[in-house]
Amino acid sequence: MSIQLKATVMMIGVNMFWGLSYVFMKMGLGSLGAFNIIALRCLIAFFIAGILFRKQVVNINIKTLTSSFVLGVLLFSVFTLVTFGVSMTSASKAGFLLSLTVVFVPLIHCLLKRSLPSWTVGTGVMITLIGISVLTLKSSLTIHLGDLLCIGSALSYAIHILFTGWAAKEGNPITLGVLQLGFAGAIALVCSMLFEHPSLPATSDAWIAILGLGIFCSAIGFICQAIAQQHTSPTHTGLIFATEPIFAALFAVLFWRESFTSKDFAGSSLILCGILLAQLDQKRLFNAKFAHRFFYRQSETK
Repeated sequence: MSIQLKATVMMIGVNMFWGLSYVFMKMGLGSLGAFNIIALRCLIAFFIAGILFRKQVVNINIKTLTSSFVLGVLLFSVFTLVTFGVSMTSASKAGFLLSLTVVFVPLIHCLLKRSLPSWTVGTGVMITLIGISVLTLKSSLTIHLGDLLCIGSALSYAIHILFTGWAAKEGNPITLGVLQLGFAGAIALVCSMLFEHPSLPATSDAWIAILGLGIFCSAIGFICQAIAQQHTSPTHTGLIFATEPIFAALFAVLFWRESFTSKDFAGSSLILCGILLAQLDQKRLFNAKFAHRFFYRQSETK
């Protein structure tokens, strides 16, 4: 097996874990508070990653610490919005709505640069908006609060990605990645003590959910992605990332017995098409020589 094939298999495994994370969140919310889940998830991942990358974490400065804190706050907002969102909507919907991050990143970038988006991004956004409407709007043309929270989580994650791109130029990205988990977990723990009754899982389902989120979806997911992206192309990366909501819907149907109607399928398909189109590189769209570079690489993890 070639190195690139191993990297591809690793990335598919990571996206399977991320797709399964929505099911884990549903399981954990049965007996634990949302902030409690986020705290345990992030702190478990922080200690595992901290042990593996202890050499990078030891030597830090104030600038790295400050950037890590900002990233931790953003990551906390991402996990908070999606965890509360999953408690109010289906896991399959949450997976597709959170994947809107891919569309939000170029849009925010254009706003910051005060420039118009490319036609591929603009068209992708239009298709995605239609897909969101089909997937989430009720007959009364209202949208569920849980769906709005998931969309807000995607927006927060897009901001997190852009800030990470800037911060990584000023410091060690591995150090930033590890420390942000610690800060996010600490903030979640404080919120859990203020608004909930923090505790360790008391049921087997809760333990499976927390260990799955902390070890597989966070610690192993972040580490494997960082390793795999060094050995695969932007095209492969973009395409593999687009499979996460598909895994989320599949696992939600298999393990949570969620229904997936024809309306859900139509809306999800439009969102997926819009996301893929938004990743197209306009400058190389009609150049067969660069056909393998149609999709740009996402710059940070979920």
